[in-house]
Amino acid sequence: MQSVLRTLFGYLARPQLYPELVRKIYKNIFDRGSAVQGKKESEIWCAERAISQHDAIYQITKNEYSLYKDFAGQMEESKKIEAACPVKMGGAGALDLIYALCEYTQAKNVIETGVAYGWSSLAALLSLQKRGGNLYSSDMPYLDRNNDKFVGCVVPDNLRNYWKLFRQADKESLPKIFKEQQTFEIAHYDSDKSYKGRMWAYPLLWERIEKNGFFISDDIGDNSAFMDWVNQNHLQTIIVEFEGKYVGIVKKV
Repeated sequence: MQSVLRTLFGYLARPQLYPELVRKIYKNIFDRGSAVQGKKESEIWCAERAISQHDAIYQITKNEYSLYKDFAGQMEESKKIEAACPVKMGGAGALDLIYALCEYTQAKNVIETGVAYGWSSLAALLSLQKRGGNLYSSDMPYLDRNNDKFVGCVVPDNLRNYWKLFRQADKESLPKIFKEQQTFEIAHYDSDKSYKGRMWAYPLLWERIEKNGFFISDDIGDNSAFMDWVNQNHLQTIIVEFEGKYVGIVKKV
């Protein structure tokens, strides 16, 4: 109950988030099953196709990448910052994959949804800064944890000049981002995990990816949105198993 009240007061204190509050109320009353719609079928589909992060990177790039080898000092420093953070947020994810695809495409513009500690942001920015590129991030605060000032905390100051962070839900943030930048080499989805949230955002992001660019989605075993989307659009995909979860990758050809 305390968490619910903290979340409610968090919304009420941020008028820019009122549209998302209305959507949350509707979802929790009328659409509670969307988060796990088709979960069993998706988990089976993913498991049948999954390969390791290492194998996926090599299959796509014919090369090997490791942030913990190439940026050992920065990664260790960021791990210390995460450990000291008083607010617990989402895990790091398949960071080598994000970095590898940014390097492979020589990306100059990347978009992501969902930031938390900023691990995926860090992975992209370590590549983008080499080319003076930009990362555009959409992030919805964890309102029950009052985490605003800790979002992206693992990203060092020297990389923040290449980062534009939009602090609203995707339905408000993405149109603002698209006004600043129309196309991207890489899109990484890690925000609203509901079936309907994914099915709204996937085509919107896909439309903005340049030819030979990549779309990445985390936690695709949670429901069947990614499976349905790629099947409905006849897209070829690579599935990565990482720490008991699944990541989906699609190249735009």
